[in-house]
Amino acid sequence: MELAAIVGLGNPGAEYERTRHNVGFRVVDELARRFRCGSFKPRPYALVAERSGSRRVLLVKPTTYMNRSGQAVAALCREEGLVPAQVLVVVDDVDLPLGQLRLRSRGGPGTHNGLRSVVEAVGESFPRLRLGVRGAQPWSDLAAYVLAPFTEEEEPVAEAMVQRAADCVEEALFSGLARAANRFNVRNALE
Repeated sequence: MELAAIVGLGNPGAEYERTRHNVGFRVVDELARRFRCGSFKPRPYALVAERSGSRRVLLVKPTTYMNRSGQAVAALCREEGLVPAQVLVVVDDVDLPLGQLRLRSRGGPGTHNGLRSVVEAVGESFPRLRLGVRGAQPWSDLAAYVLAPFTEEEEPVAEAMVQRAADCVEEALFSGLARAANRFNVRNALE
């Protein structure tokens, strides 16, 4: 089944813009730039940009905050007549080292509250691209860690990961999930 929407998970607001938790938004923003989509428009529970032309693709940034991301995905599926398998969710993953990507066609939420919300709203049968955000330094408070920006040393690796993730999404859109997973599900040399 062809992908029709890319949903980057994150939190709205300038204070969250460059945090670990918002790499999903960063990937969607990069795709909007590449596809020359113009500005994001408000829709129920989300901001949406559209790639038109030969293949329509919706780029989505939920405005529900991370822990209620499922509301936005469920509303998108209802409004657009999509099934979850047509919606690729892009999300941070603290269990993966900074820079690593992992694309899967379905699965559980793991420890991620945003993914848990999406699974509760639409089930597990949606593809997801996880972006590793775990740096070398240990942390004691997970929420504070993911809501903090990348360090000065980590930011170039994070930006390279965002670019590679956008490449991965394009590959998934135009060549299929399996081919994209084969190409991008490798340990990152940038680690």
